[in-house]
Amino acid sequence: MNKGMAINNFNEIYTKYYKSSFLFAKSYVHDDMVAEDITSESLISLWQTMKKETVINPPNLLLVILKNNVLNYLKHQAVHQKVMESFSAKMVRDLNYRIATLDACDPEEIFSTEISEIVEKTLETLPEQTCRIFEMSRHENLSVKEIAEQLSISSKSVEYHITKSLKALRIALKDYLFFYFLLLGL
Repeated sequence: MNKGMAINNFNEIYTKYYKSSFLFAKSYVHDDMVAEDITSESLISLWQTMKKETVINPPNLLLVILKNNVLNYLKHQAVHQKVMESFSAKMVRDLNYRIATLDACDPEEIFSTEISEIVEKTLETLPEQTCRIFEMSRHENLSVKEIAEQLSISSKSVEYHITKSLKALRIALKDYLFFYFLLLGL
C-alpha cells in the first residue's frame, strides 16, 4: 500500500502534518496568524489533491505547496512594502514641502502688505479732504487741533473726517481688524 492510501481523511492529515508545517511557514513569515493561515490553506490543498489522485509522497507534496504559499505571501509583502516605501517617501517629501513653506511664511509681511493695499485703495475712494485729514492724523501724527489750524477748519470738522475715514476702513478691513489696529495704532 502506498503512502497516499495511508491517510483517509483531513483530520489525519491535520494531526500528522500541522505542527511541522506551521513551524516551516512561521520560520519564513515571522507571524503566527499568517503561518496558521498558510498552513491550513496548504493542508487543505494537500487533502483536496489526495481526494482526486493518488499521492505517492504526501510530505513532499505538502512541502511544495507550503513553499509556494509562503513564497506568494512573501512576494506580496515585498510588493506591498515597495508601495508603502514609495508612498512614504512621497508623504515625507510632501510633509517637508509643507513644513518649508509654512516656515517661510511671514504672516506679518503677508497681512501688512494686504492691509496696506486695502487701506490705500479705501483712502483713494474717500473725498480728498477726508483722505488728507486721515493722513495728517495717522501718518504725520498731528493732533486734531493742529490739523484744524493748518486747514483752517473746526476741530469738530476734523473729528468728523477722521471718524468717516475710520468707518470706511473698518468696513474694508473687517477681516483684518486686529492687524489693522496693531499697524495703525488705533
